[in-house]
Amino acid sequence: MTDDVPELRASDADRERVAEVLRDALAEGRLDMAEFEERLDATYRARTYGELTPITRDLPTGATVASAAPRSEAPARAEGWASRITGGEGSSSWAVALLSGFQRRGRWTVPKRFTCYALLGGGEVDLRDANFAEREVVITCVTVMGGVNVIVPPGVEVSVNGFGVMGGFDQREDGVAGDPGAPRVIVKGFAFWGGVGVVRKLPRAEKQRLKEERRREKAARGDRDLEGGSGRGMLEGRGERSDPFRKDGHGARETERERRED
Repeated sequence: MTDDVPELRASDADRERVAEVLRDALAEGRLDMAEFEERLDATYRARTYGELTPITRDLPTGATVASAAPRSEAPARAEGWASRITGGEGSSSWAVALLSGFQRRGRWTVPKRFTCYALLGGGEVDLRDANFAEREVVITCVTVMGGVNVIVPPGVEVSVNGFGVMGGFDQREDGVAGDPGAPRVIVKGFAFWGGVGVVRKLPRAEKQRLKEERRREKAARGDRDLEGGSGRGMLEGRGERSDPFRKDGHGARETERERRED
């Protein structure tokens, strides 16, 4: 195993393996509910193997969960990206928003070079479900009193080379390492009194799956808490009515997490 494994980006499957270790630890009494919720929240926020490893280091089988994943998951990720680099021509090579807007999203093929203009308007170039004509593609954005938002999925390497005059290019994703075999997206261009944003988001289907998983976990925790509360009430000779509109700290964290992902 190489020294840079902790810096590799973790996949959703890696996070689910860590979450399973936490669920087992909760059932065995190794973690109380507060510790479980804290570690589970850290698991779904983790972006690299280095962030996942400490979460289960003190639990049985947990120390090897994250470290073993790169050997088994990297080939699968590479194979997945290879199927999305199709060669040939793109679906479209340009887009214009003049006092209006444009969108390129869904299942489309990004050409080797894509150019877009936003003049007193706005546009969105969404690559989350896209195929790629080449492993390296260049997206040129020119904005004048307008804006363009480029959305990339996890695992894609991004290089941002644009500049702005009374405007700017989002540099936060510049230089983030990509998955083996993943496409490389170069975003360049010019922004005058406008801006170009580059953000990284999960595909919609994957985001919905994670939300449903968290809802099921929340419902299961609620059922366990209700059963425990009813038992205590019977032992004390009284029952406590659960308020369905009460918001606890975990509910607030859940709502905030879903708001950030949207």
